[in-house]
Amino acid sequence: MVKRVEKALTDKAVKALRHPGDKDGHAVFAVGGDGCEGLSLQVSKAGGKSWILRATINGKRREIGLGTYPEPITLADAREQARELKRQIAAGRDPIAERQAARQPPANAEPVKPRSMTFRTAVSKFLASGQLDLLQNRKHAAQWGSTLYAYAVPTLGVLTVEQIDKHSVADALAPIWWKIPETARRVRGRIETVIRFADGLEKRDRANPARWKDNLDDHGALTRPGEKRDKKRKASKKHHPALPVDDAPAWFTDLRGRDGVSVRALEFLALMAARSGEVRGALWSEIDLKAAVWTVPGERMKMDEEHRVPLSPAAVALLEALPRMAGSELVFTAPRGGELSDMALSVLMRKMHAREVKAGRTGWLDARSKRIATPHGMRACFRTWVQDRTAFPREIAEAALAHKSGDDTENAYARGDYFERRRQMMGAWADYLTSTEAAQEAQEAAE
Repeated sequence: MVKRVEKALTDKAVKALRHPGDKDGHAVFAVGGDGCEGLSLQVSKAGGKSWILRATINGKRREIGLGTYPEPITLADAREQARELKRQIAAGRDPIAERQAARQPPANAEPVKPRSMTFRTAVSKFLASGQLDLLQNRKHAAQWGSTLYAYAVPTLGVLTVEQIDKHSVADALAPIWWKIPETARRVRGRIETVIRFADGLEKRDRANPARWKDNLDDHGALTRPGEKRDKKRKASKKHHPALPVDDAPAWFTDLRGRDGVSVRALEFLALMAARSGEVRGALWSEIDLKAAVWTVPGERMKMDEEHRVPLSPAAVALLEALPRMAGSELVFTAPRGGELSDMALSVLMRKMHAREVKAGRTGWLDARSKRIATPHGMRACFRTWVQDRTAFPREIAEAALAHKSGDDTENAYARGDYFERRRQMMGAWADYLTSTEAAQEAQEAAE
């Protein structure tokens, strides 16, 4: 029996839903929402919560499972899925039949060889292998299983790992690639890891069909027209325009005087000397404010390795002052929901430059190229500051930027990440950026 509600429930109300305990089986609560009629949350006696959509398909009442709450499917995600499924049903489609068909192997699939495991089995074996025990954040480890079973196994589960090609991987990712892009990118990386694991067990040598570069990055289901060409054009630029070190405190003061999510994201990027994608995709579950540590998962790092970042007191204060957006795990949620675009930070820097020029000053330009400084250029600014203004060793600066330094032999023996020394360095960098004296000197020099 569905427990009806008069109005759409908020995320806070959904979190508070509990099984009444007076009967066996699940308790089902209608959550409401514009265009979401039939969307319900079912709650087990043990406390587990999952989404279902009840709808009439071809004259029959059916239930469609949408995934577990709150991970990986938030209230906002469930409502978005419900609206999309109802649109499909209204158009005469049968989402349940389409899901079942997607789970079937391709008609031309080769017979399953006795030694080749299915992708579902590979996921199970990988999760039981203990490899995720190396992850320091236990929530990240739990998310591996939940996201693989929610998004990859329904499409790839019945295929043997040997049968999987880039097209079947794209089929699994396409439904979520544009709707929940950050989750989709993580799922792709996890599929790649599971396939690598299974290929190793079965002694199979081949290029991984789930790899991104020169593979899925030009697949029609996962790219928009011209997207790869634009990326290649951007990659051809040798250097990102960087802010001169002397200008950094004045620029940072200008930035701090502004409001908005993009402003706070750019401020955090500058303090961390981080890449835009790392910051824009940051989740609250990655951040330990008490220990002052931000743990960026490998799938969002350029080197595909987990990166621990010490948070300076200035960074901690910034995060503590941020509002938490209902239904979003993102630290910096775009005004309309979801992740900030890469352009949001770049446009902000251009606006800051334009205001300086309008005031009769030089603006925020790269000293060599005379181009407007970019968010990524803040990493070069930080690296130059370390080199020219401090006594911190090169390898500590490279570790802060998540760069590999030294040859393979050296790296094999030097396995530390200089974490505590990096904490000192990032604190000094924050002190420099927030120095009112240095900012005033730079401002006077520009006038």
